[in-house]
Amino acid sequence: MKAEIISMTQDRLDMEGIKRAGEILMRGGLVAFPTETVYGLGGNALDPRASKKIYAAKGRPSDNPLIVHIADMESLDRIVTEIPDQARVLAETFWPGPLTMIFPRAECVPMETTGGLDSVAVRFPSDRIAQELIRAAGGYVAAPSANTSGRPSPTLAAHVAEDLGDGIDMIIDGGPVGIGLESTIVDFTGKIPTVLRPGYISLEMLQEILGEVAMDRGLLITDKNIRPKAPGMKYRHYAPKAELTVVEGEEAEVVMAIRKLAEEEGDEVGIIATAETREQYPKGIVKCIGSRAHEETIAQHLYEVLREFDECRVTRIYSEAFYTPKMGQAIMNRLLKAAGHKIIKAQEVLKHDSIGM
Repeated sequence: MKAEIISMTQDRLDMEGIKRAGEILMRGGLVAFPTETVYGLGGNALDPRASKKIYAAKGRPSDNPLIVHIADMESLDRIVTEIPDQARVLAETFWPGPLTMIFPRAECVPMETTGGLDSVAVRFPSDRIAQELIRAAGGYVAAPSANTSGRPSPTLAAHVAEDLGDGIDMIIDGGPVGIGLESTIVDFTGKIPTVLRPGYISLEMLQEILGEVAMDRGLLITDKNIRPKAPGMKYRHYAPKAELTVVEGEEAEVVMAIRKLAEEEGDEVGIIATAETREQYPKGIVKCIGSRAHEETIAQHLYEVLREFDECRVTRIYSEAFYTPKMGQAIMNRLLKAAGHKIIKAQEVLKHDSIGM
């Protein structure tokens, strides 16, 4: 089965196409669609068979929860049993937008959607195409990222077609996404609101509004013994085919270390650089991810660059670390997961060089 592809923009919606897509979802089919974060693979969130289809299409572990997407605040009351006051404050501030919140699950939400948990993750996206599709599908669309499990998330419809084009019913091409990283996830099922996945909405932004907000201990270290409460907590994600290593340290030292590694290993090395550093690498296949002066560009292009390296047939990729002020936490979370948490210090690379002299 080859997915039908229809194109539209937020300014020029194809309402007839959205209606057909909504009918597919209500019949239990799968439709990929754009959001402001990444492309999602949608299925009827209240239909356990549709959720099983999502897991099968992605090759996704069935204990990895799906996010339920809604298109109005009234829809939230039906699928959760409790909405804390702090969650309502965040909803008023950030919804619609790149924020997912976890609540106690209502009985109408099947365990197949929640990964077997008694909690449910919910998001109200700001993308108009997503909103209209959710309404056309009955108000509740489960949608993880529309990629093969473990691969870089899709920021273009072409990425979706590459990974899933032969296994789903329809792809809505809405052009490039705006943010490029998945939503921030905040868990409200415990005593303290806890960030389970960083995103465009940073910890500092949340703390400014709520006061005390915790960070989950599994964010930077993958622990296979922890049952995931949110997508991306347990398994390796976003990975290119080549082995990826993150090089950490002062910018000048990082550049020198990656240059040394590239010179030693030859032309089959990929390098992820910025607009500020790309010209400083004479060896290797260099791809610019964006500018440190405009950190949103790094988030927007991260997954795209990882996918591009798959076409270059590189055997190893070295990436600069990106501890930028606002989105650095989210960028590094995704980059380290893509690298399987393989990170080296620039000083260590350069120290070995000086010892050899």
